[in-house]
Amino acid sequence: MVNRIKTWQENGGALNDCAILYRSNAQSRVLEEALLQSAMPYRIYGGMRFFERQEIKDALAYLRLIANRNDDAAFERVVNTPTRGIGDRTLDVVRQTARDRQLTLWQATRALLQDKVLAGRAASALQRFTELVDSLAHETADMPLHVQTDRVIRDSGLFLMYEQEKGEKGQARIENLEELVTATRQFSYQEEDQDLMPLQAFLSHAALEAGEGQADAYQDAVQLMTLHSAKGLEFRQVFIVGVEEGMFPSQMSLEEGGRWRRSAVWPTSA
Repeated sequence: MVNRIKTWQENGGALNDCAILYRSNAQSRVLEEALLQSAMPYRIYGGMRFFERQEIKDALAYLRLIANRNDDAAFERVVNTPTRGIGDRTLDVVRQTARDRQLTLWQATRALLQDKVLAGRAASALQRFTELVDSLAHETADMPLHVQTDRVIRDSGLFLMYEQEKGEKGQARIENLEELVTATRQFSYQEEDQDLMPLQAFLSHAALEAGEGQADAYQDAVQLMTLHSAKGLEFRQVFIVGVEEGMFPSQMSLEEGGRWRRSAVWPTSA
């Protein structure tokens, strides 16, 4: 597909006239990776890049904290995600202690717990959090990367939290988390990452992909979007990916019937 788009561009076609359509936002991950590897600019219409999505950032923050307890940004993101009763006042005490004693947030938390500075409920919540992270790090250390990732997503409570989010948005978040596990299963080392552990290498890879950024609004770029987002738009080159049973249409759509009929006639009306 990328080669066909390259040929289109070499023959004078505009990338803006190329659209790649998919049923679920989770499917964009492999497409983004292929386009990035080919140095081909792209833009996600009406959505965010895979590694910029909230649930992916949450999962990666847990993985980062497991790999490095002194990652303050990761600590801040997941210390109360899912909600575990750690309020702003408690976190302010942790932050102030870290500043005063020149410690990381994790180190400050351990120090406060050891010195029994915090009140009972706040102390208990922080204690449970540190024990969770420590146990995940210990218990998953020797697991294959994709098994480790799946275990962290589930045991951290992220999967359950997003599973309880109703509607298509919650389902999309679950699909994205499942796609993150797939990404770790398919991950292969780059030459420069050979000295890193699998988790560290993947986190480095994810950070690079997250930092690339989408094409600017004025830049000629391939358009990525869901079939739903494409309604009413027209393109000269259209690729529909994932057309397989249970994926496009989804099993839910097959049961409902209507969406599959719409997708069957859609290309003729674009």
